[in-house]
Amino acid sequence: MYTILDCYTDEAAGLGVPPYLGTYPRYVAGYLKKVKKADATYLTIDDLRFYKKYDSKIKVPTTKQKSDIFTYNLTKNAQRIGAILKETKILIVILGVHVPGKYLSAMPGTLNEVTKLIQDINAEKILTGPAIFGTQLHGGKITEKVDPEVFQKVDPTLYSFPYDKTAEYAIAGATILNQIPDLRMIEIETGKGCDIGKCSFCTEPLKNKVEFRNNKDVLEEIKTLYTLGARYFRLGKQTCFYTLPKAPELLKQIREACPDLIVLHIDNCNPVKVVQDHKKNDDKITKAIVKYCTSGNIAAFGIESFDLKVVRSNMLNTIPNIGYEAIKIINKLGSKRGEDGLPKFIPGVNIIFGLKDESKQTHVENMKWLKKIYDEGLMLRRINIRQVAIFEGTKLFETKDKFIRKNKKYYWKWRNDIRQNIDHPMLKRIAPINTIMKNCYAEIYDGKTTFLRQFGTYPLIIGVKKRVPLKKFYNVKVKGHMLRSLVGEIVSN
Repeated sequence: MYTILDCYTDEAAGLGVPPYLGTYPRYVAGYLKKVKKADATYLTIDDLRFYKKYDSKIKVPTTKQKSDIFTYNLTKNAQRIGAILKETKILIVILGVHVPGKYLSAMPGTLNEVTKLIQDINAEKILTGPAIFGTQLHGGKITEKVDPEVFQKVDPTLYSFPYDKTAEYAIAGATILNQIPDLRMIEIETGKGCDIGKCSFCTEPLKNKVEFRNNKDVLEEIKTLYTLGARYFRLGKQTCFYTLPKAPELLKQIREACPDLIVLHIDNCNPVKVVQDHKKNDDKITKAIVKYCTSGNIAAFGIESFDLKVVRSNMLNTIPNIGYEAIKIINKLGSKRGEDGLPKFIPGVNIIFGLKDESKQTHVENMKWLKKIYDEGLMLRRINIRQVAIFEGTKLFETKDKFIRKNKKYYWKWRNDIRQNIDHPMLKRIAPINTIMKNCYAEIYDGKTTFLRQFGTYPLIIGVKKRVPLKKFYNVKVKGHMLRSLVGEIVSN
């Protein structure tokens, strides 16, 4: 018997942390079905924690407690974990975080945690996923190491299948959705590898050569998941959506084939490609995204730094003025508000601390450009700030944590400066007081407050000062703004 243990994944090109469902569990399940002629049982790290730490007993938080996000995402198999593990002959563990973040209603497993939880399971244990290249849940640290006494095999062949096989496995493995009781945002892969592939910190060029899936295969996978009830999708498993051949045609085909889709979003975009699309194609791709995708959509720009010295030292993809031009282009075409209360399509920016040649001037440059963007009335949906995680094999590994250590004393000051002076006023622009945010999903409690989000790419968190039933949808009116989240009240649907 095969069991897949999903400990969740988070990479520069791809997210598999609930409420997202990543590609790896689905592909592995499809591989087992087609090649091994075996159906796999799907478990999450939450299931295993629930069994090992809670003796399979539900703990309901009191009005003073926070929802337990370590056991929030149980599968339909949660009440029979003991029997499943006894029957398991091969346990395939999917794990790996390359771009550490904060998670509202899930917590990815670390190698250290998972190793302790599975060491007494009498089965062959195989590790796959991004962790085969290293994993680290916290920025600013070196990656965790695999314990060879626990894992009998570290298998890269289960991490990346040839695309002629991916088409078959993705469709066959879609049925693991039937083992998940809650709604999921489905991460769909359109390509792998980076067509520029030089950034000093990035693991994507180490993992895959540049390759794109056939649009027909992507469409067939989405249609299969759609027939199983999936209504929330992100074309997010690529380093730049704009490099995908025939991207506008794919979006059009998805909308025609799946008319009742609730969310269709994208993820990573290279600002250089956005500017090229503007100059060469009259914004053909951007206009298609605005037309066919649903509102609240974000173009995640990996600008990383607006300091030209850092850009050059780390071979980053985008110089500051190109990033700024791309932000202007997408704002011009996508800032109109859509059906969910948010703009149709606006950019987000990644900022990384700890890169080579970072200095006090780096923060000055970052603030100069971010203030310029704000002062010109443009919108950024989110500024994702993190300390770099350092992986062996990358160019940054040569200097290791030299610049993290050098500037660590400034990190929180720089971060807070951006949060207070850019993020906070920007949030008021994106979601003004009295904006109605539609179809907000109640995810967790924190005392007497309920936190809700819309399904989507980088959705805004909204705190409502009352406890409402979880895992239901509500319309919420914006009543106030925190640094990066909203305060709201439930209004009639």
